This record gives sequence, structure tokens and C-alpha cells, in this order.
Amino acid sequence: MCVTCGCSDNNETTITNMENQHHDHDHHTHTLADGTVITHSHDHQHHHHHDHHHHESEANIHAKIHNTTISLEQEILGKNNLLAAQNRGWFKGRNILALNLMSSPGAGKTTLLTRTINDLKGKLNISVIEGDQETTNDAEKIKSTGCKVVQINTGTGCHLDASMIEKGLQELNPPLNSVVMIENVGNLVCPALFDLGEAAKVVILSVTEGEDKPIKYPYMFRSSDIMILTKIDLLSYINFDVQRCLEYAKQVNPNMQIFQVSATTGEGLDGLYHWLCQQVHNSSNLVAV
Repeated sequence: MCVTCGCSDNNETTITNMENQHHDHDHHTHTLADGTVITHSHDHQHHHHHDHHHHESEANIHAKIHNTTISLEQEILGKNNLLAAQNRGWFKGRNILALNLMSSPGAGKTTLLTRTINDLKGKLNISVIEGDQETTNDAEKIKSTGCKVVQINTGTGCHLDASMIEKGLQELNPPLNSVVMIENVGNLVCPALFDLGEAAKVVILSVTEGEDKPIKYPYMFRSSDIMILTKIDLLSYINFDVQRCLEYAKQVNPNMQIFQVSATTGEGLDGLYHWLCQQVHNSSNLVAV
């Protein structure tokens, strides 16, 4: 799990309100321990036992380390889920549909998002929380559509968490009866583990990535309500088996709804837009079915 990745407690998260370019620097609110720290802790235990308890087996030491790591992960996710529940109540009280957009880097999240905002300007009020490790590049693209956007830079963090979203919402201040699109950090692993308070998780898969991604990263696809297969205008140029990809996705998550789209040509977008508008206008059922 993420407890062994590059996320760091002492890393700084930066929140930028793109409307006034206000930067909010504070200590990283990510609750996961840094991989180095965990490793140090394990090594410390190992050396301690080596120096003072020569007769304790290495297997027992590793078991203790493993149990400590599991306890830490459970505590981390528990705290995150409490904050996510608060975010969910905040969204519900304002009749805001929040969607958590996840994908690997380069899958086309930002391109699809900017086209969606532009195409639905007359129908939906959309604002965006943009997550990246560094730069405001994608937030600038979103800002060019005229919608409100706040950038969250996670530094070495590999995903957004509920605490970051809480702070981002304070800056974003989205209006009542609107949509908040949360564009997560590009990563097909860790973002799936963290509830942000969203109504639905949406995984975006590009045809340029290979049809086996749903079975390579099953937790991401199993936890998502919606899968959007993007860049289908490139199918005639690449070797990608659409049917096999869909079969893999349904094998992992039989209840997942799937859209096939091209943000370049517009193919398939009408069906996606219809679903989105239906969710917004049905305030009693915000979760995708």
C-alpha cells in the first residue's frame, strides 16, 4: 500500500487559487508516513533485536514490523474516511455533485475535462480541484475555459486525500447546485485507496495504455463507478482490443458503467454528458448506478 511509497508527512502541500493566484503553503496534510521513515523504523527494530535479543528469530521481527505497518495503514485510512464523510456531508448540504477523476499520467483527463466544461457551459456550473505533484500547468488549461479552479500540488505525494480536498474547497467555494470535478494525481494505484467524499469515482483509461490495465490494476477499476475509455479516435492507428478491454473491466467490476469517447472528435460524448446531467438533476441519487 501507499505506506511504502514516496508520500511524506514532512512534505509541503501547496494550494493555489487560480482566480487570484493565492498560494497557501502549509505542512503536508497527507497522513501517510514517508517510506524512508517506515524503513528506518523497521531497521531500528531489526537492529534493536539484533543487539539485545539475539535469540529472537528474524521471522518474528518481520511479523512485528508487518503488523505495525498494517495498524498504521488502518489508522491512516480511518482518519481519512472520517474527513471524507465530512466532505460528503458538505457536498450533500449544498447539492453539489463531486466526481473523483483518476487515471495514469497522459490518459487525457485534462483534455476531456476542458472539453466537457466548454460543451456544457450553458447547462452545468462546473468548478475544478486540480491535483498534481508540481506545476499549475493543467490548472491554467482549466482556467482558460472560464471556470473556477484551485490547484493542489502534493510535492512527493502520489494522490489527493480528504484533508487536501477540505482545504481546496475552502479556496474554491463552489456554488450551490453545481458540479465539482476533482482531477486526481496521475496514478492507477494509490488514489483508489482514498475516499475524498465524492459521489462517484471515475477511472479514465486511454486506448494507448493497453487493454489489460483493468486486470493489472484491479483495485482501481473495482472501486470505480464509471470507466471512460478515451482517445478512441486513435484505434485505427494502434493495436488495442476494445472488446477484450471491456471484458477485463467487467470481469473486475460487473457493475461498472462504461463510456467510450474521443475528446478530439466528440464521439461518444453525448452519452457521457447525458449521464452527467442526469446525476446533477437527480439530487436524491447522486451516486452512479
